[in-house]
Amino acid sequence: MTFFEAFSAINIRFLFDGLRVTVEVSILSILFSFLIGGIAGIIRFSKIPVLSKVLGIVIDVIRNLPLLLIIFFTYFALPQIGIRFNIFWSAVVALTIFESAMLSEIFRAGLNSVPKGQMEAGLSTGLTYPEVLRSIVVPQAFKAMLPAIVSQLISLIKDTSLAVIISLPELTHHARIIYGQNTNYVLPMFLAMTVLYFLVCYALSLLSRFFEKRQYDY
Repeated sequence: MTFFEAFSAINIRFLFDGLRVTVEVSILSILFSFLIGGIAGIIRFSKIPVLSKVLGIVIDVIRNLPLLLIIFFTYFALPQIGIRFNIFWSAVVALTIFESAMLSEIFRAGLNSVPKGQMEAGLSTGLTYPEVLRSIVVPQAFKAMLPAIVSQLISLIKDTSLAVIISLPELTHHARIIYGQNTNYVLPMFLAMTVLYFLVCYALSLLSRFFEKRQYDY
């Protein structure tokens, strides 16, 4: 009976409150990292003198740091230089920094996968460099990038659980509180977390397949 008692209405409601925070942090981080990572990827692809190299060094450093360290940095270190975020925004900023670096490499690789002749052909028609990127190169590259982008964004959703270290009231944090009150609830809570994380990540996978199918239909 103890197993099923763990799924009381109060506990389920508490878990969904944590899931809501997980989703909110994920959505904001996805939007910001997609924008920043896309811009960074285009800059590196364009090989802008000095800027591309400096940006490449910064991205390589971030990609080789543990996400947990970046979370600690945003929450504990930035206040030392006068930049303060609450727990929620510390998690969003940390995830955005880390995922932007990851996505920028995916964008750069995707853009490089498009034959150079496409860019040359576009420029020869009188289009400007930004116009060729927007109308010809990026649409082709996005098809190649989509699986890797979705995989990275799914990792982002799962990585929100690391913010439990700064007590972000997300799904994992709330589950820990529940089974901390009764150790018999450990297995039920892990099962609940497994199901909820799976549903969110699987929904993102289905959404990506939908957009991928629409692209190929066109």
